Amino acid sequence: MEILTVLAQAAPGAPEQPPVLFQFLPLIIIAVLFYFLLIRPQQKKQKEHQQLVSSVKTGDKVVTAGGIHGIVANVKESTFLVKVAENVKIEFDKSSIASVTKAEAA
Repeated sequence: MEILTVLAQAAPGAPEQPPVLFQFLPLIIIAVLFYFLLIRPQQKKQKEHQQLVSSVKTGDKVVTAGGIHGIVANVKESTFLVKVAENVKIEFDKSSIASVTKAEAA
């Protein structure tokens, strides 16, 4: 019985826990990295595309996401009418415009 008492007294105490901030620090660092490497650049690219689409006017040369080149014949509320050949006009959703070359000023 005395041996158990001696062994129980000799056992070290429970190890101290690090502060809660240090336990969550790796998760916080990963969240910050995700924001700056993935989320922020995507939001910036989306904002630039939105500005590009909103600045398109009749006469601008455009390339669609599908690779079709043409000239904007009409701008509607949510679509563009794009002239791709003589007497051929196709209506595209505004979000499908990939790039724009502005019409030259006369």
